[in-house]
Amino acid sequence: MRVRKKPWADKYIKNHGDYIVTDPKNWLGKWQDRFAKVQPLNVEVGIGKGRFIIETARANPDINYIGIELQTSVIATALRSFMADPLPNVQFVLTDGANLDELFYENEIKKIFLNFSDPWPKKRHAKRRLTSPLFLKTYNHVLDQDGDIEFKTDNRGLFEYTLVTMNNFPMKFDYVSLDLHHSPENESNIETEYEQKFSPKGPIYKLIVHFTAS
Repeated sequence: MRVRKKPWADKYIKNHGDYIVTDPKNWLGKWQDRFAKVQPLNVEVGIGKGRFIIETARANPDINYIGIELQTSVIATALRSFMADPLPNVQFVLTDGANLDELFYENEIKKIFLNFSDPWPKKRHAKRRLTSPLFLKTYNHVLDQDGDIEFKTDNRGLFEYTLVTMNNFPMKFDYVSLDLHHSPENESNIETEYEQKFSPKGPIYKLIVHFTAS
């Protein structure tokens, strides 16, 4: 989906450098310095308008969160929402989520969230999906030994593809839902803006998985 450029975005990001990083490779090994306390580190790849990471961080003050987003206008919108009531355990990073292994050390991340990422439905674009084997290999590198991935989508094709690719890795499925919003677990579910808008049109699929020894 094409995002309309926001002319104020670049300046807004520049003026809020305490909460957003535009040179992430310079922070390799130093991410905890950007937070008020050293705590377990969770990462969301593709943050949308920021509701999920903000509300999740608010509910879990004992965890540090990094939201990664490639599009300037998208991350600026999330940052503006965040600045209405900033939290000490959230940082935003303007970069491509494909490069996690260049931004984080091995075993540095406790959890990765993949929420409603682009399904890239054409077969020739499969390697761009955030659950393609190339991405899974990267996640395996940066997640700690007990770390996991939480994945949500409303796209059945992407969900089925993800089941297959994860099943071909040394991974264990801890949770699988074919209709999250009609399951008991939905009571603790924090919705993204996209999820709020589109969940009435069909089921939300969710997975929680972790890597095992190969």
